[in-house]
Amino acid sequence: MTAPNELRLLPWSGPGGKPCYLSTDDRDGFMSRLADNIEAVQLGQAAELLERVPESFNDPEADSDETRRLTKELAGALRDVLRVATSRGHLLAARQPQEPGGPDTKQC
Repeated sequence: MTAPNELRLLPWSGPGGKPCYLSTDDRDGFMSRLADNIEAVQLGQAAELLERVPESFNDPEADSDETRRLTKELAGALRDVLRVATSRGHLLAARQPQEPGGPDTKQC
């Protein structure tokens, strides 16, 4: 069984927007691979949206509805990317062995 501090934050939300977590020791299991694939799609979509920003904001004929839609899509992508970053940060922290003296004494 996975320790509570090693739960993986999944790239989707549950009912009411609550976070979903995966408890597994199998990093190559079906749910882990599914989460990895969804994260890759989310990061790709964020990159594509980011490429649209300069052309949209520099277009003097872009209407406010189009700009609002792009802003809404960017906010959603940012939320997804933040969730991926949080999840991966937690996974890295859980996998790093603790050194004597605590994390503040670790040298690079």
